[in-house]
Amino acid sequence: MLKSLFNPVGVAVIGASGKELHIGNRVIKNLLDFGYTGNIYPINPKADEIRGIKAYKSILDVPGRVDVAHMVIPAKFVPMAVEDCGKKGVKHIIINSGGFSETGPEGAEIEKAFLEKARQYGIRIFGPNCQGIINTDPAVKAYCNFTFTFPEPGHISIVALSGGVAEVIHQGFSAMDVGTRIYASNGNACDISIPEIIRYLADDDGTRVIVTYVEGLKDPLGFLEAAREATSKKPVLAMKAGRTMEGAKAAASHTGGLAKEDLATDLIFKKAGILNFRDEGHLIHAAVAFGSQPVPGGNRVGIITNTGGPAVIATDILVDAGLTLPPLSEKTKNLLTEKLYPEASVSNPVDVLATGTAQHYLACLEAMMADDSFDCVLVNFVTPFFVDTESIAMAIAQINQKQIKPMVCNLMTDRRQWAETEAILKAGGVPCFALPSDAARALGALVRYRRMLDRDPGRLRAFGDIDADGARAILDGAGEGSMLAADRVYELLEAYGIDVPDWRMADDAAGAVAAADEIGYPVVVKADAAAVVHKSDMGGVAINLADSAAVKKAVAAMEKQIDAADLRFFVQQYVPGGREVILGAKSEPGVGHLIMFGLGGIFVEVLKDVVFSLTPVSDTEAREMIDGIRGSALIEGVRGEKPVDKTALADLIQRLSRLVTDFPQIKELDLNPIMAFEKGAVAVDARIAL
Repeated sequence: MLKSLFNPVGVAVIGASGKELHIGNRVIKNLLDFGYTGNIYPINPKADEIRGIKAYKSILDVPGRVDVAHMVIPAKFVPMAVEDCGKKGVKHIIINSGGFSETGPEGAEIEKAFLEKARQYGIRIFGPNCQGIINTDPAVKAYCNFTFTFPEPGHISIVALSGGVAEVIHQGFSAMDVGTRIYASNGNACDISIPEIIRYLADDDGTRVIVTYVEGLKDPLGFLEAAREATSKKPVLAMKAGRTMEGAKAAASHTGGLAKEDLATDLIFKKAGILNFRDEGHLIHAAVAFGSQPVPGGNRVGIITNTGGPAVIATDILVDAGLTLPPLSEKTKNLLTEKLYPEASVSNPVDVLATGTAQHYLACLEAMMADDSFDCVLVNFVTPFFVDTESIAMAIAQINQKQIKPMVCNLMTDRRQWAETEAILKAGGVPCFALPSDAARALGALVRYRRMLDRDPGRLRAFGDIDADGARAILDGAGEGSMLAADRVYELLEAYGIDVPDWRMADDAAGAVAAADEIGYPVVVKADAAAVVHKSDMGGVAINLADSAAVKKAVAAMEKQIDAADLRFFVQQYVPGGREVILGAKSEPGVGHLIMFGLGGIFVEVLKDVVFSLTPVSDTEAREMIDGIRGSALIEGVRGEKPVDKTALADLIQRLSRLVTDFPQIKELDLNPIMAFEKGAVAVDARIAL
């Protein structure tokens, strides 16, 4: 339980200092200045008092209860101090100082030692090398942190390993005069983890939205599980670093080469229902909207404006985000025609004109809140000197406080001259943004969350026709780190019900001809050897061979071209026509596998039009993958071409997901191409690395 960490009755600072610029002084100052309601106990063997508060030589001398102890002391003294805290009955320790596992083996040993002491006494460790926590609850006012942003109470909670980014985000809210609820930056996170904090915040009634920043996931599946639980209760917004690095080192397959570094984090976010952001400004703006607004029922937005251009900008952003601007209902149109100036534009957006009054805004807001045509409202409000802007702000705030539908405001003003107007809106809980694009993106994030809530997660297929024992026997006989031989690859695919053309293996030209005669012409011949990875590039593929002479010629050419002692020949039925697609898998340590789908053949190399999902892949996720590529129209059929069998493709995706889930030793896998037809889909080439 983390309740006493965020709601401490007493806080001790071990390493408290009288020096102004010392962290052990700053923590005490922050507790005092923020109005902490509990008891503060400076621990310093050489001081009688610090900042006017009685100091104690040891934590053991403290007379009252201590829930949280800050440690601002050299690393080597921490294990002994943890033991003293254990004897005192301290529940949580925030270790602000560094010098532990992040510094190397010696620091790691110290960290191991204090963790053993902590577990012995049932103490939970926050950090080390961290900032700490903040709780703005007026009943607590705990600023157990050495930073400098003093937030007002609010409903946005922040959790991140990186104190620098967490504080930047925190300052972003402060700059907008938006309050926060709980702030937690846990540094090295040797004990109390991000997933554990997310679970706590998910159950915290004062938190409406959780914001997190991720640089890497120590426990990906633990994070996924905690985040999935949280997003069922409230929105979780996240941003991660390191998007631009390509996983170029993974070149054994197209799938490995196309999977970007840390792509799994994005897929974990998606699977958990987390809203993912690429820009900290957009993240902050979205959180501001979530912190004060209900979740919309759908994607239909009504716009009220007193100036035309910003409404056009907002409209473009909203439409790009998947929102629609439906027309006003006849009832609303008639009502506003009667109540607004004759020159006003009574459509969507509704333009009340620059001279629009509080009564005009109120009429529009009340009408749109009552009109079932709309799920949310965006207000563009410029503050001209010739109208009573404070009355307009009161009207907007009045409607917002009823929380009928979500509303955001693009407030275009000089904050120095219209400070009271802005203050009225913010006191009324109206999320205000200086730019129309920011307001529109924030509203778009609310709608994106609604889509996530409404999304059917689907189900995992139960396959009654797979031969897991047969597949296990195939893989048990293969060496780790090897490319699976072609015949074993196709046997494995067949064991999991993945359709492949009729095939045979041959050792020489005579055997290849015999195999082709059994299969029936035309056929394909492929070179198969451990050293042959990209067969086409090495002259190891011959297609549409119509007779035995063509087979002999192809085999002879491959024998001349490819110098490999283990060279064999894979002969299979030629499957012409169809749409070429690719399906692949890549092992991701700690997570499972990434499953890839896209256009196949040479298109995957040129266009790289692929999408990924994380195992296990549900039927809904499989369909979303097929529809998610940019070239999905080619799957549907264009210019008179027949559509391909999307049901068969979804079946293949789910079978592959089940295969790699059952056998995690599969490192990388490509089915490229798969020939997709109006009825059915066949994997005509495959490779598997273990």
